[in-house]
Amino acid sequence: MHLFFPLASLVFFSLGAAGGWQSGLALFLLLIAAVAVREVARLLVVAYLGLRLRTIMLLPIGGLYAWATPESQEKSAQGSAQYALAAAGPVANLLAALALTAIFLGASPTLALFAFPLVDASVLIRSMVWMQVAMAALHLLPAYPLDCGRIVRNLFSRNRDSVTAARAAAGLGQTLALSAMIAGMLLRNPWLMLVGFFILIGAQIEDQGLFFQSVVDTVHMREVMLTDFATLSPSDTLADALSRCVHSLQEEFPVVRGPELVGIISRQRILDALRTDGNGYIQSVMNRSFQVAGPDDTLGAAIRRLSAGRGLALIPVIETGRVIGLVSVQNLMGSMSLLSEQRRIERQNSGD
Repeated sequence: MHLFFPLASLVFFSLGAAGGWQSGLALFLLLIAAVAVREVARLLVVAYLGLRLRTIMLLPIGGLYAWATPESQEKSAQGSAQYALAAAGPVANLLAALALTAIFLGASPTLALFAFPLVDASVLIRSMVWMQVAMAALHLLPAYPLDCGRIVRNLFSRNRDSVTAARAAAGLGQTLALSAMIAGMLLRNPWLMLVGFFILIGAQIEDQGLFFQSVVDTVHMREVMLTDFATLSPSDTLADALSRCVHSLQEEFPVVRGPELVGIISRQRILDALRTDGNGYIQSVMNRSFQVAGPDDTLGAAIRRLSAGRGLALIPVIETGRVIGLVSVQNLMGSMSLLSEQRRIERQNSGD
């Protein structure tokens, strides 16, 4: 998840080469401290706003958040929430810089905080302050996925759809990142090259995520759902259910009473129950907490439900109160690959 930090550490070790690997390590730890200050502040805002996070990908420029629910994703990009999230990181870094300045000048009034170079392995005390300032200043650039870049994305979304706006903002971020890298090479400034590189990586990650979202939001459940599947009854015994599992490729089974879906159970749960408690009935061990979808729901909405449900690996597709298909993590990639090939063949045939 954090492969970029080892890469950043190598860069910082090279920057501190004159002072030995210890100096490079110290610079790297200062970077981690600046990112930590920023992300702790943002997480406090996330908690205050009642938003739900699924994952955080940490980069040397900060964290990329994946939201656990569509509601959290929408709220984070609207109204005062977006400005609070955008301001939290830079404000925290600047406050940390001011606090460190007060401490260092109080201990040593003659300390030259404004001498050049501001950040260097040979002046770690000064670097500690200016690394915090640099992290705050960085996120004032209108380059997505930096904080100010996210505000720009939301401004773009006022007159275009959210995916198009986000991709436009990502394109702007990539342009600024490439400009910083070129300027860094021309000026022989490793800091500009480093900043541009990681902004470019972050923008590409966000752009790939947006592309995936734009694809899955055009696919409907009926196009990828499994229609040939087995079901279990709540009155089936675990031994009978295990026998059914032997002759099925399914990992998860819907449990139905008549046409009504009443639960979901996995083959692993059946095995575990048999091993620990012996034979019993499905209804005593099935999962009664599940999500369902309609055949015309988008796959993107289903994936968000799978992500939001802890341990959830299957979404039954319901029509007129009856299970007509299944979408599971197990079969999803294969179904999407085949659907993509089917669409490609259909486009070729329609062009002939």
